[in-house]
Amino acid sequence: MKLPEDYLQRVYAGVLGKIIGVYIGRPFEGWTYERVSAELGEVRGYVNEHFYAPLIVTDDDITGTFTFVRALADHGFDANLSARQIGQSWLNYLIENKTILWWSGMGNSTEHTAYLRLKHGIPAPRSGSAELNGKVVAEQIGAQIFIDGWAMVCPGDPHRAVYFAGEAARVSHDGEAVYAAQLLAAMEALAFVEPSLERLQDEGLRMIPADSVIARLTRELRDRREKEPDWRKTRAWLDEHYGYRRFGGNVHVVPNHGLIQLSLLYGGDDFNETMMIVNSSGWDTDCNAGNVGCLLGIKNGLACFEGGGVDWRGPVADRLYLPTADGGRAISDAAREALEIANMGRRLANLPVLRPKGGARFHFELPGSLQGFSAEDGTTLSLRNAAGNSRLGKRSLELAFQHTVAGQVSRAGTPVFIPALETKHYFENPGYQLLASPAVYPGQTLTALISADEGNAGKVEAGLYLRYYDCNDDLCLVSGPSAWLMAGEAVEITWKLDDRTMTPIAWVGVEARSAVALEGKLYLDALGWQGSADVEFVHGEGSGEMRRAAWVDGLDQGVQPWDQEHLRLVQNEGRGLVIQGAQEWQDYRVCADVTPHLAKAAGLAARVQGMRRYYALLLCEGQKARLVKVRDDEETVLAQADFDWQFGEMASMCLEVKGHSLQAAVDGRLLFSVEDSEAPLECGAVGLVVEEGRTATCQVRVSPVG
Repeated sequence: MKLPEDYLQRVYAGVLGKIIGVYIGRPFEGWTYERVSAELGEVRGYVNEHFYAPLIVTDDDITGTFTFVRALADHGFDANLSARQIGQSWLNYLIENKTILWWSGMGNSTEHTAYLRLKHGIPAPRSGSAELNGKVVAEQIGAQIFIDGWAMVCPGDPHRAVYFAGEAARVSHDGEAVYAAQLLAAMEALAFVEPSLERLQDEGLRMIPADSVIARLTRELRDRREKEPDWRKTRAWLDEHYGYRRFGGNVHVVPNHGLIQLSLLYGGDDFNETMMIVNSSGWDTDCNAGNVGCLLGIKNGLACFEGGGVDWRGPVADRLYLPTADGGRAISDAAREALEIANMGRRLANLPVLRPKGGARFHFELPGSLQGFSAEDGTTLSLRNAAGNSRLGKRSLELAFQHTVAGQVSRAGTPVFIPALETKHYFENPGYQLLASPAVYPGQTLTALISADEGNAGKVEAGLYLRYYDCNDDLCLVSGPSAWLMAGEAVEITWKLDDRTMTPIAWVGVEARSAVALEGKLYLDALGWQGSADVEFVHGEGSGEMRRAAWVDGLDQGVQPWDQEHLRLVQNEGRGLVIQGAQEWQDYRVCADVTPHLAKAAGLAARVQGMRRYYALLLCEGQKARLVKVRDDEETVLAQADFDWQFGEMASMCLEVKGHSLQAAVDGRLLFSVEDSEAPLECGAVGLVVEEGRTATCQVRVSPVG
């Protein structure tokens, strides 16, 4: 593949289009056209406030799209990536009944059905086959929903996009669902280099069976567009000939694919008009609007979100949630996900990856990007992405403040964990929980590059701050290092987070203070963090709900609150984990007290990359201690020894990972020291493990190693 010069920016527009479309359609997902017309009229903007709901939501359409494509990285960017490998990534990132999917049961939810097949040893593509699951179940909408990422890693290469789309779709779907996904993937991949919608459809149709229902429907819609200028009449025709009454199941792909093509044909290549049509038409509004938004974002770039009287980007500020077994990735933004996808595409094209501003987590290099930053007080501070004022790149985040009295402080921050207790509670009810771990921890060092505008009339104190949840779930403010800046001056501020108890950290940001009443500007060039975590997770006074919430719950019975224990883990069948930390962690030591009350195996884990990728030190039945590596479908025993352990007796366990070396100790006794050089796990979070039983832990300690 030869990548377009503006590849990253076009991917960013595609990601924005996807999440904006989902946020528009999510509140009235599943409504009929008649109900939408009666209660909302033409949908020409966000309607979440009509439903007293937040705009930024957890949603399967977003999480699945940006999670399943990670199978590429997990399997070495294999150009021949298979459905079986993508199915392995499903099992790694999904937590049953909690993340990504609509968990409504075998034969009712297509994706849940496929997950159960995978879980019980039936690999993809058989896991999603019509032969096994029936035609109706296999042809629901899910494969189409999750397809955008596979197209965006193949810019200008519809053939490769169709291949990836087919392999990904067949993990859970078959038949017409696969063809719909492949047609959209071909159109989106080609949209990087082809501006004509007709040609996008033509090329996509050549890549699916001409006698398929999806191909026939698309051709008939094109014919009707030539004869009928009113999209409402064509929508009525679609309902009559290809509507839900013609197809079985809950959300069949054919009617909804029809609405996608209809809105594109009648939308006049205008984002506002196309969004109005696809959402006002009803049915699976968030799914359809997400696919349409992604395609138009890729095709027309960031300019498609401008004009028309709707502020699409401002309320979103790039924010999105990705709750999976990789909790440190859960609080994300469109710029970050765009960079991840673009770098996958670059790897496939044998090009070096991009690291804007040296790999800073927040770099603001994409036009208009806020990366989740918002002003704590919008009356004294406003934010915008601005060209210039960057030592490391071309753009920065402008903080324009208005201080009316001396000593006034303005703050702009971004969430790095669940931003509020109320947010956590809201997402416990609608169906998709917000499982997350913090992205920043004590022991690490924050670094920010900040400059003062040349037009400032006085000096400004610029500094860093964070907010963390204490043991009573109160958000505590901590101000970090700062520096006084004269007009035009710049400074690099570093802050070593030394307080081990300052966790979970929920927000990081920049604060501005002026010595006198002052109106001025600061520019945040970049903000990031590095280093190893040095942190304690302990039982303490107070409810500590958010401290427990920082552990991603990968147990079928769940973490049980208990006054005397930080964590009580209960797993009924198989092996479960609770996980905390970030994928970027590499070399460290994790220690914990583990009391197995009743368990087939219990212990702790390091370099956890999900439910099926980790190292673990386990006390196992038969009076054994084992050091194991779990990688997808394979568990390897790296070392084993006899060890006398008893139910109800606490064991002090430590596992150290450094490079390819692992050392494991129990009760101060070094049991294992091994090298793992064959497909090693290079990085990941920490975890506690229980297999078929119950354990308790009061303290977990993570510390750096030299």
